[in-house]
Amino acid sequence: MKSCLCLIGFAWLGFAATLSHAESLYPTIKLSEVPNAVLQMYKREEPNFTNMSHCATAWDSTTDGDKIAFKCSVFIKMSAEGERRAMRYCDEIRDQKKIVARCRLIVAP
Repeated sequence: MKSCLCLIGFAWLGFAATLSHAESLYPTIKLSEVPNAVLQMYKREEPNFTNMSHCATAWDSTTDGDKIAFKCSVFIKMSAEGERRAMRYCDEIRDQKKIVARCRLIVAP
């Protein structure tokens, strides 16, 4: 009985560690790697962010606004849902603007 409880405890610790280090299921890009135009849009939205907010972007040109897709999911209660929505919104804009590059979640340091 005691060894069974220990095994359950270790399994739970392993599961909890996995959750705390889980990475996004979506492709990501560091904030420091986005073009200046995207960085400016991000900085404009940043005051509204919570710890659940996420932004996604895609671009075929770093200067032509018609070739940049950027969207954030700001007022959200669950981080994973924020990721899904940001990616979905970005993909919708990407399709409208016919951007070839795929959307990626922006990861701030």
